[in-house]
Amino acid sequence: MVSTRTPGFSRPRGRFTGRARTPAPTIDAEPPARPGRPPAGFTSRPFPRQRGESTFPPTPVRWNPARLAALRWVQLLGCLIAAGWAAAFPLVSDLANQRLWGLVAAPAYVVAGLLCLTLPRRFAAEAAAVVALLGAVLAPLGLLAVTGRHQSEVMVVERSAHLMLTTGDVYLPHPVVVTDYNPYLPAMSLFGLPRQLLGSSTAFARVAGDARIWFALTFVVCLLAAWRLLRPTRDRAPLLPLAVLTASPLIALALVVGGVDLPLIGVCCLAMALAERDRTVAAGLVLALACSLKWTAWPALPVAVLLLWRLYGRRPAARTALIGAGASAAVLLPSVLAQPQALRDQVVRFPLGMTAIRTPAGSPLPGKVLAGFGPTGHSVSLALMTLALVGVAIWLVARPPVSAIAAADLLAAGLAIAFTLAPAGRFGYLALPAVLVIWPRLAARRWSSRRPVPPRPAPEAPAPALPRS
Repeated sequence: MVSTRTPGFSRPRGRFTGRARTPAPTIDAEPPARPGRPPAGFTSRPFPRQRGESTFPPTPVRWNPARLAALRWVQLLGCLIAAGWAAAFPLVSDLANQRLWGLVAAPAYVVAGLLCLTLPRRFAAEAAAVVALLGAVLAPLGLLAVTGRHQSEVMVVERSAHLMLTTGDVYLPHPVVVTDYNPYLPAMSLFGLPRQLLGSSTAFARVAGDARIWFALTFVVCLLAAWRLLRPTRDRAPLLPLAVLTASPLIALALVVGGVDLPLIGVCCLAMALAERDRTVAAGLVLALACSLKWTAWPALPVAVLLLWRLYGRRPAARTALIGAGASAAVLLPSVLAQPQALRDQVVRFPLGMTAIRTPAGSPLPGKVLAGFGPTGHSVSLALMTLALVGVAIWLVARPPVSAIAAADLLAAGLAIAFTLAPAGRFGYLALPAVLVIWPRLAARRWSSRRPVPPRPAPEAPAPALPRS
């Protein structure tokens, strides 16, 4: 059997690839027996292809995404699409907060597009990102926060924090109307604590205690930490990509009116980055936080564990799995013991449309359309979702991820299928898989999900033979 290990380096610790390799003591190669034959330990054959190595040709410079994003007409087109997206909400939405966001954000996107087209290239993108961030995020968010307007999920989170402080439980025992249901796990109540501590007596308290502010801060901090872990060099700041992503309609609308899914997005991205960098304890704690926020984050735990097993072996993977599962179980156990019926009805059955009071999440996704045909369509929707998720699980076990990008892609695929085929859902839920696909690639500065293999060091030329005296 021909060894694929690079001469001069010890065997990696992981299963297929591993931690930084430690140089092994080198042994002087014997002189070649015949002229023209390579030294011992080397071969004229090409280096064997490694597991996970990308064999595809590099992306042509013309179609490089980074190059395309720097073109003026691409930036203008993106701003116009965002402006059209925002302008549609005052026409089609029946929610006042969404209509307000559209009225404020659409002109901001148009102005940002004009700045991309007219300002000098060296600071046009930065100026457009600042204008879009002010007009699509900060201005409508501040206006809604000062006036106390938000979607119902913000009120649910803040009420659960009040219940946790006063009664020790986070769920109402007998929900009567749709806003009485709390479809989140107990850790989500932490984002409602600032409201209970600051109150609503002043404008500052209304803004600083708003749960949306803390949703957004958690999202930004987690994405910055993931960028720091995945970046290949230290010469690139994430401020412009983060500002563009946050100001995009994908994130801006959710952040302004509700934002309850933003911390889940950031925590999942951070967990995959920590797993790739072998931060087992930190990855386990972050995954425990994700699994304690919403049950839709539970697939992140096996994905991260398989990534660790693939890169670093069984022990780091087992350590992360034990920390993640144990810490999340410790958070969920009090509610499981004290309110098992409320936990099952409000966290599982209510989002799936299996309770007497239906969830208001009603975007015309395929699962919602099927569920509209009655009990048979509802059962077909659940069956299709289950089959699709089983297929993703089989693919995950058969082809474990080799990088944070691959792990985020698998998690995004599973979540996108679940949100699309679930009996009830919103288009906003798809922001989670979209950011999982986009942000690790921006941070790592590569578009392939395959882990790059370090080049093989060139063999040293043998020392010339000295003439005999």
